Formats: sequence, C-alpha cells, structure tokens
Amino acid sequence: MNDPKQRRQPPSPPLLRRGTDEPLPERRLLRAGPVTAVLENGDLRYLRLGGEEIVRRVYGAVRDEHWGTLAPRFTRYEVAAEGRAFSVRFTAEHVQGEIDFVWDGTFVGTAEGVVTCTFDGEARRPFRRNRIGWCLLHPMAVAGVPANAETPDGEVEGAFPEPIAPHQPFFDLIALRHLTRGGGEVEIRFEGDLFEMEDQRNWTDASFKTYSTPLRLPYPVAVAAGERVRQTVTIRTRPGATLGEAPAGAPRPSIEVGSEPLGPLPPIGFGAASRDGALPERERELLAELRPAHSRVVLELDGEDWAGRLEAAAADAGAIGAALEIEAVTDEAGSGLAQLCRRLAGAATPVARLLVFGRAGAVTTEAIAGRARRAADEAGLAVPLGGGSRAYFTQLNRAELPLHLLDVVAYAINPQVHAFDDASLIETLEAQGVTVESARAIARGRPLAVGPVTLRPRFNPDATGPEPKPAPGELPPSVDPRQSSLFAAGWTVGSLRSLASAGVAVLTYYETTGWRGLIERSDHPLRVSAFHSAPGWAFPVYHVFADLAEMPGADLLPVQTNEPLAVAGLALRSGDALRVLVASFLDQETTVRLAVPALTGGTIRLLDESSYLQAAESPREFRRRAPALLDLARGEAEVNLPPFAVATIDGRLAASGPTSG
Repeated sequence: MNDPKQRRQPPSPPLLRRGTDEPLPERRLLRAGPVTAVLENGDLRYLRLGGEEIVRRVYGAVRDEHWGTLAPRFTRYEVAAEGRAFSVRFTAEHVQGEIDFVWDGTFVGTAEGVVTCTFDGEARRPFRRNRIGWCLLHPMAVAGVPANAETPDGEVEGAFPEPIAPHQPFFDLIALRHLTRGGGEVEIRFEGDLFEMEDQRNWTDASFKTYSTPLRLPYPVAVAAGERVRQTVTIRTRPGATLGEAPAGAPRPSIEVGSEPLGPLPPIGFGAASRDGALPERERELLAELRPAHSRVVLELDGEDWAGRLEAAAADAGAIGAALEIEAVTDEAGSGLAQLCRRLAGAATPVARLLVFGRAGAVTTEAIAGRARRAADEAGLAVPLGGGSRAYFTQLNRAELPLHLLDVVAYAINPQVHAFDDASLIETLEAQGVTVESARAIARGRPLAVGPVTLRPRFNPDATGPEPKPAPGELPPSVDPRQSSLFAAGWTVGSLRSLASAGVAVLTYYETTGWRGLIERSDHPLRVSAFHSAPGWAFPVYHVFADLAEMPGADLLPVQTNEPLAVAGLALRSGDALRVLVASFLDQETTVRLAVPALTGGTIRLLDESSYLQAAESPREFRRRAPALLDLARGEAEVNLPPFAVATIDGRLAASGPTSG
C-alpha cells in the first residue's frame, strides 16, 4: 500500500458522497392552485397536477456548435411565493469560450393552475450556436397517451410514442393538449419560435422533450452581437373531477423484493484501462476477485499501433481471468479487419465476441459487417460477430442494421447527453430498461450486448468539428468526478437492476482502472485536483461488482420501489441465500422500508462516508469485517441509510419461499 504520510487530508463528506465540494442546489416547493412544482437552479421540475406528474422540467438551454450545454451563472434570483401562487425572476449568463449570452427568465404561477415561463435574452458578442431557448420535458409515464398538436397548418392528432420513436413524433408545435391518466387536462402553448418534440428515451433521458428551433433547419447558426431571443411557454391545467390536492410531502421510500426469479444475472465485463503499461499486481488481484466475464478493448483499425494495444489488453485480460471483447472501429473499406481476425484466431486469450463499427456515424454498416464476416471466415475465427451503435441507443434506433450478418446486437449507454446534474442522472435509470425493450424488437431475437455503460460519453458522435482540449487542471470530457463517489455506486446499483431486469445477454461497465474505472491507478500520483482519489483506491463502484461476484450463478429477483428518485435496489438469490443492495440518492439520512416476505434473518454492511476510506484503501479488510444484524419482523425491516450510502443485506429465505430454478 502507498506511504500513509503521502496521503492528503481526510476528504470532506460532499467529496465522498458526490465527488465535489459544491453543495446540491437548493430546492423549493411552489404551488399554483392545483399544480405543484419544484424550483431548482433556475429550472421548474416535477410539475404535478393533484400529485400526478404532468411536466418533468422546464429550463432554458444554451447549446454550442458541438451540442455542448453551457451551465448558467445567476446574477439575479428573486422568488415570491404566497399561498397558491408564485413568481420567480432571475438573470442568467452563459459564458464559455466564444459564447457570451445573457437572458432574463420568469416563472409565474397563478391560483387558476396556469404557469407562464418567459425567456428574453441577448448575445453580447458573436458566436455559433445549435440551440438557444426553452426546453420542456414531458415525463416518460405519458408514453401512449393521445395528444392533439396545434401547428401553423392546423390540428394534428397523435400520441406520445410507446416504443422509442427514432424520429420526432410532433413538428412545428404552437400548442400541445392531452389528458392526464387521472382525468385532468393539460395545454402547453409555445410562442416566439416553432417547437418540435423528440423522444429523449433514445439517450436514456426518462422524458419526451419539446424544444425550440426545429432540427430540419441548418446548424450551427452564427449569432450576431445584440441579437435577441424571446420565447414564452404557457402551461394551463384543469384538474379531473375526482382529483384532490397534491400530497404535502413525499412518502417514505420503500423497496419490495418479489419471489419469482427473472433469470440469471447476465455476465458482466469491464472496459480495458485507458493507459500504457501492464496492470500492477495489486490491481490484477483485486480485479480478478470480481470474476469479470470479459475485458473490452477499443481498437481503431485505421489508426496506428492497434496491434500493440491488442497485445497489452490480452495480457491484462489473461491476468484477471477474463476473455477479450473487441470493439473494432474501422472505415467502410474495412481496414485492418483481416489482420485483426488472423491475430485473434491465434490468440491464447479467449475472445468472447467481436463487435465492429464504422468510424463515420459510430454504427455498423452492411459493408463493414460483410468484410468482418469474410475476414473471420478466412482466418478460421469462430466467435460471435456483433454490431449496432458504439455511441447511443438513438444511432441503433435509426440505423438499418445488417442483421443477417450479425450474431449479437450492441449499443452503449451514458446518462449525460443532455443534462449533468445528479437528479437528471438518477432519472435516466428508469429509461435504461426501456431501451432494452425497444432494442429487443430491433434485434429480432439476437442477444443484446449493452455497454460500455459509463457516466460520461466516451466521445461525441454529433460534434461538427474538433472539440477543444481541456485546459490545464481540467478533466477530459469523458471523465466525471463522481466516478470515485458513493453516488456512482448507487447509480450503478440502479443501472444494473434496470438493464439486467430487462433481459440483456451481457453487460459492460466503465474501465478497470483510472479516472473512468473501478480502481485508481497505483503507479502514479493524483494529477488533477478536480478528480478526488488517491493512488490505488478501490472506488465504491468496485464494491458493487464485488457484491455480485460473491453470488456466482445467482438469479435476479424483481425489485419495486415507490420512490425511484430517492432509492434503488437490486436483489439476487442463490439457493436459499439472498443478497439485496439498497442505495440512497438523498443527501440526508433516510429510513427505507425493505419488504422480503420469505426472509427469515439477515445482516447489513454499509458503504458510506464513515467506511469509505477503509473500503478504498483496504478493500479486502472492509469486505471481511463483521456485518451488523438486521432487525426483521414478518419479512420487513427498517433500513437506516446515511447520505448516498449503499447497504449490502444478506439473509436466508424460508423453506416455503422461492426455490432455486
């Protein structure tokens, strides 16, 4: 282990919880007659009509020519809330690189249930943009609900899509009207620009987004100094006949574990580390304890030294007991595919699958798949050949895949294409499983390989030009400082539950070591203060996968929670042994009701800010320490979770409970 004298001062609780010392944004509950809303950082979130969510979020966006979203800085912020009405007025600046834009925003809610949002902004110098103005998110729960759209050409009848729509379901919106499931009515009117809607589940956002500036118009657009943007969004509501007032507060979080197994937990692998040199011995030993199914290496076959990268990845995979999964990126001519297949055919390390993608568009074309199939046949390489999208599900949803040439369909996932705050990342967990449902229809019976699942995009497939390099001291755009946090561990619990429950064949997460990994590198000191870690630390996400590795061959059990934005759960059963992971997304202590009817007794181990350092510096010692007894009564327990903690609960199921299938 590293010299303790070289360790930094003990980190602050916020760093351990969320990877940053910056506090969570303040939230304030507002009421406009029968409508409640949460005000957060210049956004209105979770608008509910009598407790039923009707709008997920309203926010002003400034997006640069690479579709990057610039965070606002507020220079004025005034809130007046009285009884059943409210008024919010603020000024926001977006300044980064060439962009300098300022706008005044207002949210006004009346006792009649009307919420009016105004945006009035000005460019203070010339720059290029892809979008500026209001974005309104409709909750994913409205999927399938009929809606009437008002356009310049008249009324259009339609519905919020149920399977994920590859293209916009509504265009040129002036207004949108629909009923709620509780019998209420919602009308949303847009002024100042034409709006259209996209299905954000394509990027695992749990919403449909209505935004200004239709995508059919050319972009990026040159903005002149002094140019103004003015928009208004008005939300009118009418409660249903039996709709009461919204509940005063959120219910206590609860997690219920079902008894009918969903099937075995799918094989899980990890991305190969993005670094030079072999894995050090300590990292190899710790990673081997995770029983990784594979190690995924990215080979850019039209670039230089991919053969050296393959050799190093094969050595690391062999050292941790994993097969290789190849993500081969090439041009339409299939450069390097023949050489790659010959090398793989003679490799000592087993190859789990070969996934091939085009550099242009990040998808698998028929030309590339055909060349890969011929190269594999000529080399005598008998491994599953797969393809799809190495970027987002949306590319898979829009592609014409050569399914007749593919054994496996693959796509990657990350939660930060459109939003970057903790709450938005948590919201994406619900949508990840929905992408699997739609992908299954696309794959037509072929197994789904989902991954890598990462916190940040590995690259930007939509960039219109080279992206600027990070300034000294800044993290690369593919690195999230939350990777080393308790938040990341809890988010991973929710992601595993969502994807595994939906029935994927194989999963890939993160990387083995480094800023995007499970363990911090031990062969060099910390280089950037924006990323909180110390050499050799096992991050909290490591322990999530260690918990799974200790249950080899386990079946997944269904888990339901009443508050998915507050807690997540994952349940595994092997014989009469049960393991449940419960994660908190709250920055405060909370008590979770855990219901497992057949559970007869159990223990609990907490990964929280008090155990973080031991778990990071001495992961084996942390995992060997004696757990506390769990107080059970009639199959229920009260689980007290510190902020952003992950609890590992072990117990035995009664003989009358579920039996191994």
